[in-house]
Amino acid sequence: MTSTEVTGEDSGPSGYAAARLHLLHQEAQPGPPRRAALARLTDTWLAALHASAAPPRGTALVAVGGYGRGELSPRSDLDLLLLHDGTVDSAAVAALADRVWYPVWDLGLALDHSVRTPAEARRTAADDLKVQLGLLDARHLAGDQALVSGLRTAVLADWRNQAPKRLPELDELCRERAERQGELRFLLEPDLKEARGGLRDATALRAVAASWLADAPREGLAEARRTLLDTRDALHLVTGRATDRLALQEQDQVAEALGLLDADALLRQVYEAARTISYAGDVTWREVNRVLRARSVRPRLRKMLGGKPPVERTPLAEGVVEMDGEVVLARTARPERDPVLPLRAAAAAAESALPLSLHAVRHLAATTRPLPEPWPADAREQLVTLLGAGEPTVPVWEALEAEGLITRLLPDWERVRCRPQRNPVHTWTVDRHLVETAVRASALTRRVGRPDLLLVAALLHDIGKGWPGDHSVAGETIARDVAGRIGFDKADAGVLAALVRHHLLLVETATRRDLDDPATIRSVATAVGSPATLELLHALTEADALATGPAAWSSWRASLVADLVERVAAVLAGNAPPAPEPTAPGAEEERLAVEALRTGEPVLTLHAEHPTESTEPEPVGVELLIALPDQPGVLPAVAGVLALHRLTVRSADLRAIDLPTELGPAAVLVLNWRVAAEYGSLPQATRLRADLVRALDGSLDITARLAEREAAYPRRRRGTPPPPRVTVAAAGSSLATVIEVRAHDAPGLLHRIGHALETAAVRVRSAHVSTLGANAVDAFYVTDAKGAPLPAGEAAGVARALEDDLRNR
Repeated sequence: MTSTEVTGEDSGPSGYAAARLHLLHQEAQPGPPRRAALARLTDTWLAALHASAAPPRGTALVAVGGYGRGELSPRSDLDLLLLHDGTVDSAAVAALADRVWYPVWDLGLALDHSVRTPAEARRTAADDLKVQLGLLDARHLAGDQALVSGLRTAVLADWRNQAPKRLPELDELCRERAERQGELRFLLEPDLKEARGGLRDATALRAVAASWLADAPREGLAEARRTLLDTRDALHLVTGRATDRLALQEQDQVAEALGLLDADALLRQVYEAARTISYAGDVTWREVNRVLRARSVRPRLRKMLGGKPPVERTPLAEGVVEMDGEVVLARTARPERDPVLPLRAAAAAAESALPLSLHAVRHLAATTRPLPEPWPADAREQLVTLLGAGEPTVPVWEALEAEGLITRLLPDWERVRCRPQRNPVHTWTVDRHLVETAVRASALTRRVGRPDLLLVAALLHDIGKGWPGDHSVAGETIARDVAGRIGFDKADAGVLAALVRHHLLLVETATRRDLDDPATIRSVATAVGSPATLELLHALTEADALATGPAAWSSWRASLVADLVERVAAVLAGNAPPAPEPTAPGAEEERLAVEALRTGEPVLTLHAEHPTESTEPEPVGVELLIALPDQPGVLPAVAGVLALHRLTVRSADLRAIDLPTELGPAAVLVLNWRVAAEYGSLPQATRLRADLVRALDGSLDITARLAEREAAYPRRRRGTPPPPRVTVAAAGSSLATVIEVRAHDAPGLLHRIGHALETAAVRVRSAHVSTLGANAVDAFYVTDAKGAPLPAGEAAGVARALEDDLRNR
């Protein structure tokens, strides 16, 4: 007996376990050979168990589901059916089942088992679609071969006869699962089996093919399934668990086990496979629905017309027609002579909200010659039309991409295709995000004078990702080159390059800089250069944020960006930004300051503000006004109290007001902050005030309280975040020194920063807080005790000390 064989003499768990362990960890070729070898080993063991039980005639052991297909991953369930013809004594069948099931359980293997007659199996399958799908892959292991063959024949006949009813059920089952699990090709921690485009969908496509009603496009499908199965094998071996979820903390090990460079290479390979399966599913289910519609309608038409009904072909564009709910090529189309035809067909399909026929796309990919460079005007216009069609652009773009037409038109697309984005704020991979940004931009084209530039900039704004360094800088060069190749003149290419270079400028400036500082406005105006570019950049900023994910855009961010754009537009129109002047306190601020001076204690108010001329329930922010006698430790105390009450700080402004008294002017600090509840409702102002009083007098240990809460309710950490980084913004302000902090967001981060700045003996004039997913990017305008910007050397020292403090906590 070899190390990977099990005979009847050694059919116990220990013999199989040793052979299984050797097989999984020996220097054998992974992938299909190892899965098949594991299935054969398991077949031999189970057959030996069955034989050792002296099985009565009329019984058989059957593998179903994945095991039936001979695809066993290291921790796969064993799906088994004990089949009997109904004439065997029930006690004998039960005893036989025990002799097979218990050794499997003793070994700790997961077992999905059942005992049925062929008639019972067929009835169960008729009621349970998942059972029927498993029986489609039924495979004889031991016992009565004829019994198993008869069941397989009957189940396949049932499936084909019932296909018009069962396939819509299967389609709905796939849709419901996709709704629950999401798209595998966009998830940072995908479920390789259950997510859309995963192994379940690949199995569903096999079932459709078995129905003889339709078939999936086969090109690349087997390779995609193999990629997902290989990844699952490696995941099982790395974790030692029966898991299908590719968690972040395990991706590097899985990548190493598969011989890949890193986790990004792994995810990109997985996404490619999922895209292939998803696209095959889209095409297949569209064909299934078309056939079912034809079957239900055409018999009536034939009866009415006395023959075969005519096929309608509706012209959509030159060489492009609609037929039977799809966009196909006209009979007169000559792709080999018309290099613009792929873009024309795609634009017509997107504008008509119709799918591109698989046959048409493949014919275009096989026969169309490349476009000349620069592109003719018609090609560029068709691209803009495609990008401006809105949501229908996405499936049309994916059809072109599935057949390699996108990378043929835009070679730079290859680097962003299926590229993962590690920031959890992002919903999509880089390539899909670019298309989604164009979709969002299509709704904003009426706001700009050059919608064509907006749409192309949306498609290219992150094209630099995948290259070393700042993706905006790399993207600027690529965008200028692409613009020239697709036929834009030099001036337009320059605008596109500028839009790509500065696509983050407005939102970063609006959320991290003081908009009352003239230096801020002048720097943006210098970078933008013209009102027309500013108009385009404003729309691109909104489209980019909306396409990123729900955490990237809000009414608050929109209002800040709009305010910045208005100020920059005034400068570009020739109006100098107003010189900074100390603003007089408002009536509410002055009232609170007087009350704080009178009582000698903090006073505060909370006011929710909503966007003007909007029905949105989301507030722009909750205004928190605090006044208290000037004293050390105010910033860390307030920030700590807000963290304890689960309030997120969006912006903070601190100023000192001198109020007259009998003994002379007295300084009162007034804090005007924008906050938002992390979840739930806002805390009562009286509770905030009571805790602030205790924090300032030292009776409330905020640091200890935050540590207790973190220990009691630890947040799930996925891997080790990068260390914090603190820098001094060059030429950030003429009024103060701007210190920028980039760190992993955590409760009390602003409290810790405030403590460190307090220790450095600098005054915080204002703070601009921005959180995207797990990343905090906060800017602090600080001055010396006299209110002047810090000297360069001192500012660098403060930044180093703050970074050291954050790294050591």
